[in-house]
Amino acid sequence: MGSLPDPGELTELTRPSFDEFQRQTSLMTGCTLLWKELSDHFTSLEQNLQKKSEALRRKIRTLDHETKASLDYLKKREVTIDGSVEIVLDRVEEHKEAALKSLGTDHESFNPDGEVDDSDGMMVLKAFCLKMDSKGFWKFLITKKKELDTLRSQVPVALAECVDPPRFVLEAMSEVFPVDRRADKSSDTGNDLGWACVVVLESLIPVMVDPVIGKSRLLVTPSVKERAKKIADAWKASLEERGGIENVKTPDVHTFLQHLVTFGIVKNEDLDFYRKLVVGSAWRKQMPKLAVSLGLGDQMPEMIKELIGRGQQLDAVHFTYEVGLVDKFPAVPLLKAYLRDAKKAAASIVEDPNNASRAVHLAARKEQSALRAVIKCIEEYKLEAEFPPENLKKRLEQLEKAKTEKKKPAAVPANKRTRASSGGPMPPAKAGRLTNAYVSSFPAPPTFVRSPSHAQYPAGIPTYPSPPAIYGNRSPPSSPYAYSPEAAPPPYAAAPIGYPAYGGYGNGLAPAYQQAYYR
Repeated sequence: MGSLPDPGELTELTRPSFDEFQRQTSLMTGCTLLWKELSDHFTSLEQNLQKKSEALRRKIRTLDHETKASLDYLKKREVTIDGSVEIVLDRVEEHKEAALKSLGTDHESFNPDGEVDDSDGMMVLKAFCLKMDSKGFWKFLITKKKELDTLRSQVPVALAECVDPPRFVLEAMSEVFPVDRRADKSSDTGNDLGWACVVVLESLIPVMVDPVIGKSRLLVTPSVKERAKKIADAWKASLEERGGIENVKTPDVHTFLQHLVTFGIVKNEDLDFYRKLVVGSAWRKQMPKLAVSLGLGDQMPEMIKELIGRGQQLDAVHFTYEVGLVDKFPAVPLLKAYLRDAKKAAASIVEDPNNASRAVHLAARKEQSALRAVIKCIEEYKLEAEFPPENLKKRLEQLEKAKTEKKKPAAVPANKRTRASSGGPMPPAKAGRLTNAYVSSFPAPPTFVRSPSHAQYPAGIPTYPSPPAIYGNRSPPSSPYAYSPEAAPPPYAAAPIGYPAYGGYGNGLAPAYQQAYYR
């Protein structure tokens, strides 16, 4: 058994190796990096928690503020109900008395079927509203489509005279909305009466506004509101008979959506349905505002993208300005894209072989329509600095000038059959139909005819020289003005007459004589 070493005995120390030193150094470096990484991670977590905590505190403060405002608003609505009802009842009583008085008044002096000025028209509308004569009101209204701007100002004033304006409006439109029940739709008033429905529904909103708290509360009785809901459901159910959303007429869509907004019967579960209707009729001027009123404001970015994808950039511009998304969807690039698409469409019309006769006219008209729409949009939204309209206006003037020139009557060639009034014989009508038959359109001897618009020639007027030899054996035209005027100067002062240039004779063909010389 070996003996233990003596502690006091000196032993040889082991020399530390360099590899061990490097290992220890690497270990310390790794620990330091790991500690720093963990420290940064926890610091980041702490900062995120602080930010989220602050965001939650802000939301709580906002919710507290909104809750307080909502409670105050509800309290105000509750307090003002009695006052609003009292005001409305007083108004109804006044209208009732006025209606009773109007029953004994002779209003036949105002002929609804005749011509009336603005003041008389207002009195007629008020008379119908006082009597709650919805049929007479509607019959008078639909004959005034040409006075639409006047109606928009008169109808709200007239509806205010009704005892029950919402019920009056529903009864007035019942003939055509939700379903057109007219037996004769080809009357003088036209087949489409959606414009009249929209005017009446828009005019009803200011009449139903609460007199105390304003637009936030519309004064509609529960029975009338329930009736309005049934009408909306009936219109929606009739879509299948109309051919679905894709085939429904835009005036009908506009009337339906305005009906929902006017009576406040929008359903959240039908928002997708409303969106399809709005996008399908987006070219209507009122659609952006209706979309916001229907609660589609949050879906506007997707709707604008959909319009752009469908080539309706101009409609997309109106929607962007309505909801304030101009920064996300700049207007100028959209307008330029709209013009490019219009030019492509015009070019495709010109290349269409199935419509060659009117292709140029239709293409020009399409481009003109696009130019006018873009110019109007630039002026409406003050985009002249970003998109100067001068070049667009010049192009529009060129198209209109070309259209005007095409409408001018073309000159009839003189080598057609000579009319009896020109002094030459008229060949048989069927002569031109014979094969290889030649009938001269001119008299055998050249007869010189004086212009009926000029005075008689003096006796000393020299005769016109013979025509050039290039005419060959063809008979000369009966009109002496077909020859060059330089051969014999006119002896009288007269307005210069335009003569066709002697050009293109090198091909051996006879020139086409113009017969429009007698002005």
